[in-house]
Amino acid sequence: MIFIPDSEASDLPDQTHGAHSSRRRWLVALVLCLIAGGACVFFIKQGKATKQAPQKGASASARPVPVVAVPAKKGDIGVYLTGLGTVTPLNTVTVKSRVDGQLMRVLFREGQIVKSSELLAEIDPRPFQVQLTQAEGQMARDVALLKNARLDLERFQTLFRQDSIARQQLDTQEALVRQYEGAIKVDQGQIDSAKLQMVYSRITAPLAGRVGLRQVDPGNIVHAADANGLVVITQLEPIAVIFPLPEDSLPQVLTRLKSRERLPVEAFDREQKIKLATGTLLTVDNQIDPTTGTVKFKAVFPNSEDELFPNQFVNARLLLETKHDAVIVPASAIQRGPQGTFVYTVKSDKSVAVRPVTLGVAEAGMTSIAEGLEPGELVVSDGAERLRDGSLVEVKEANGQRGQGGSKGEGGAGPRRTKKSQQQ
Repeated sequence: MIFIPDSEASDLPDQTHGAHSSRRRWLVALVLCLIAGGACVFFIKQGKATKQAPQKGASASARPVPVVAVPAKKGDIGVYLTGLGTVTPLNTVTVKSRVDGQLMRVLFREGQIVKSSELLAEIDPRPFQVQLTQAEGQMARDVALLKNARLDLERFQTLFRQDSIARQQLDTQEALVRQYEGAIKVDQGQIDSAKLQMVYSRITAPLAGRVGLRQVDPGNIVHAADANGLVVITQLEPIAVIFPLPEDSLPQVLTRLKSRERLPVEAFDREQKIKLATGTLLTVDNQIDPTTGTVKFKAVFPNSEDELFPNQFVNARLLLETKHDAVIVPASAIQRGPQGTFVYTVKSDKSVAVRPVTLGVAEAGMTSIAEGLEPGELVVSDGAERLRDGSLVEVKEANGQRGQGGSKGEGGAGPRRTKKSQQQ
């Protein structure tokens, strides 16, 4: 056993407590140093990031904008007048019976295309054959009576020259001859009437066209006074389109009609995407509708392929004139702002410039430029919403490939030609 003096035993707890306090102070100081160092590093990095942010924004603003550009071209563009029209047949006939009788046969199919004078139906002809026989018999009897009366007239004339009979008897015989001659004419009329009734018993098409739905079935008794008739025939070739146009355009159209110009008219569907047929302007109505301020125009279409159907609604486009050698750009290249209409032109350094322009005629997705642009200059047709005057661009073709930018005379993405522009 070891004995420790009382003085030394009393100093031992104080030394242990001091050692623990010193170690705790060092740990606190170390933690504070680490926190301070981390804060310094954070603020230094944040400052560098703040200094570099404007540089990145500047580099982003200087990055070229991808656009689609096409050269302005010189070509022809039409001036059109458009109106909503109705397809109207030139002739529509309700086929009716002209005699009374039983309908024996119907020789057409519903919806069939028939020719003029083609047999459509037959009515029982036997009653008219009987009438014809009676009229012919009556005429044969009257012919015999007339022959006998003429012979008697010759005898009476001889006797009158011999002064054997009175003048009155001769005159009576002459009147009897004229009476029989009149009876024969009546008989001939009855014969012709009976023959005509037999012709009417065979109902034929008065014109070529499409047959509608049948109104009467075979076996029924039909009358000439029936309102519905047997069937309706509508002429389809040629066919007309009637469409209204504003009265302000009437003087220009009349001037060309008086000069005997053939003004083309195109018929499109409701959405104006599919061209149905092409015809010519026939005539103009003789008065203006005061309620709408429009006048009706009538155009004729061959309709050889049955493109148009009666009472169909179409969009009629009348070609009034054609502007030749006009500067043409896509309609998507036209921009509008407070200063008016303008386009973005691509310069040789691949930057764009705002070019004010004066618009001309717009047609089929293309627009003519009256002033402000020359043929061959590149204009931005897609991607202009992100551009400003002087912006750098990267010219691409419509399919996404990279093209070459340049000024007038340099190559670039070609114009997107529509079907209408190709036809012109």
